[in-house]
Amino acid sequence: MDRLLSMRVFQQVVDQEGFAAAARSLDLSAAAVTRLITDLEQHLGTRLLQRTTRKLSLTDAGQSYLTRVRSILSAVDEAEASAREQTGEMAGLLRIHTQPVMAVYILAPLVTEFRRRYPKVVLDITVDSVAMPPIEEFDLTILGAGAHYDANVVARPVIVSEGLLCASAAYLRHAGTPRQPEDLQQHACLRLRQTGARQHTWRLINPQEADREVSVEVTPALVANHTDTLLRAMLDGAGISAQPLDLVANYLRDGHLKRVLAPWITGRFTLYAALPSRKYVPARARAFMEFLIEQTRLKAAQAEQTGPVESGDSAPP
Repeated sequence: MDRLLSMRVFQQVVDQEGFAAAARSLDLSAAAVTRLITDLEQHLGTRLLQRTTRKLSLTDAGQSYLTRVRSILSAVDEAEASAREQTGEMAGLLRIHTQPVMAVYILAPLVTEFRRRYPKVVLDITVDSVAMPPIEEFDLTILGAGAHYDANVVARPVIVSEGLLCASAAYLRHAGTPRQPEDLQQHACLRLRQTGARQHTWRLINPQEADREVSVEVTPALVANHTDTLLRAMLDGAGISAQPLDLVANYLRDGHLKRVLAPWITGRFTLYAALPSRKYVPARARAFMEFLIEQTRLKAAQAEQTGPVESGDSAPP
């Protein structure tokens, strides 16, 4: 029995959620996949998978074995990548996990340039909103947290970002530009629904005055638990919203959005790139992490250079 092949087949059966799909991804026959899994279970002396006509699930032994298999196969891939690096070649599959809004506004805009630099690296991005992402199952997990987040994982900060108040140029032409926090009471405010947060109170922080805080009572025009919805509505001119700089950097840079009420912010957030382990990090994972940090910080710096809307801009009639 080819144990390495059996491990890869087992991992693919789980990842593809079925024998037939795994067979197609590996260019093997369904019968060969079934035989390899059966041989592997006989070799180990335990059942790894529970099979029914409608569902495939891991046994406790299978779950434990899968975790070790992923680590072993990652080490094998790293060894192959290291050998390829000696000839200047970067190749292989890079599995990334992230939340929807980060996939759309941070990762997707990087694909073209990263592929230009490393055309033989295949990006496999899984997008999910789970509160506790399965970091051990991916090469990289991109996640966000508050500035004081104490990650109990191997994580590298990508960027520390501030929550900025922004609006589209079209909205500001129509409604005018707020000059002080209290002016938000006269504007259409787009708020993110958060557990324990008061939707009618907006807490602002002034970094230039030792983080002095003010709370402004507002009447939201839109409340949503979906950042993408708020960002889309803001781009279409619906009102003023608070978004992390790293999410809106491209729109600030190209003028689709304008920052208002600078230097006031709504909070600080850190974007992390988490790894399953410090050992056996694939070269392609290291390359993408460095590229992500480089590009995210560059775009944020460029966006900040565009400057906020001046307080002397037009006010509502």
